[in-house]
Amino acid sequence: MDAVDRGAAGPSPVEPVAQLRRLIGALRALLPRVRDGEARETTEAFDAHRFWDKLGQRALAVSQEATKLSLAFARPPLPSSEDCRKLCESIQNAVLAEVSAYYWLPKDQGITLRKMVRDTIVDVVEGMAQLAEVIVRARPQCISHEYLISTGSIWETCDQVSHLPKDNKAAALLMLASYLRVVKDALEEMEQAQGDSGDPYSDILEDDELGSRGNRDTYWSEEDQQLLAPCVGLMKASKACLKKVRSSVETHGKTVVADQIAQLDDIVDISNEISPSVDELALSMYPPLNRMAVRLNAAKLASVLKKVLEITKASHVCPHEEENWIQFLSSAIDHNMNKIKNLTQGEL
Repeated sequence: MDAVDRGAAGPSPVEPVAQLRRLIGALRALLPRVRDGEARETTEAFDAHRFWDKLGQRALAVSQEATKLSLAFARPPLPSSEDCRKLCESIQNAVLAEVSAYYWLPKDQGITLRKMVRDTIVDVVEGMAQLAEVIVRARPQCISHEYLISTGSIWETCDQVSHLPKDNKAAALLMLASYLRVVKDALEEMEQAQGDSGDPYSDILEDDELGSRGNRDTYWSEEDQQLLAPCVGLMKASKACLKKVRSSVETHGKTVVADQIAQLDDIVDISNEISPSVDELALSMYPPLNRMAVRLNAAKLASVLKKVLEITKASHVCPHEEENWIQFLSSAIDHNMNKIKNLTQGEL
């Protein structure tokens, strides 16, 4: 009777779980190879249609394997040791096939594009490993909230593969748009703080938290507010710069020859420095205000913006007849930076 009961209960969870642990280890070992791996060397011309079709189809296969894995452990009986071995092998092969497809994207298609594809493939590998880990941690045949989230997450990540930008221009536009959103948020936050009667902490600190708010270190003085104006001007110039650079890439950007692709990478690379520089300036603008720190952070941001304008002007996305906006923004940067220098002269 005992033997019959044990058989009815299905196989012991020990061996299937061990199989899953081995799968997790193999997937984790694959991650550094994806992050650091180089494109395959080949003399063949890059076939974009074939590449994207293969990458999308293999991502779909990974998604289907994730579904099989979820269903296999969602309800009794547990898969047999042999079935679990075959399932894990099939999952590993599907993931390896997707990684292998990524390696066929050559560097000369653009660093920005390769990074976006690479990061998505890393998410696919990571997502499958996380799903297996959730199953290992869960009680046998227990569908937890985390279980459902992990399954949905790997489906979503695999689906993103088919929606990736297909060339370096499209990738550059997405990256520039993301930088612009961060700068917009920082600017809006600072303008809102300034609108709170010189009290940027009014929405997070109660009067009794700082002794009836008698501590002037939590307020901007009149002198502080004079310095804030050109700093906000620099932040606005940052927003305008990213907006105009993105518009120029959208209108004039090309990916026909290697130089054009490389120029788009250079623009994205230097533009990536704008939002961290804006954040550093914004943080130094909150009271108690260190005027020298504000000056140094403003100078750093101004330098980055000038470099963005310089690299953009020298590229194919800025025709000679449309250089006026470069000069206009450059003058706006100088104007605000000179004001900041004059207002902080006594700090030197």
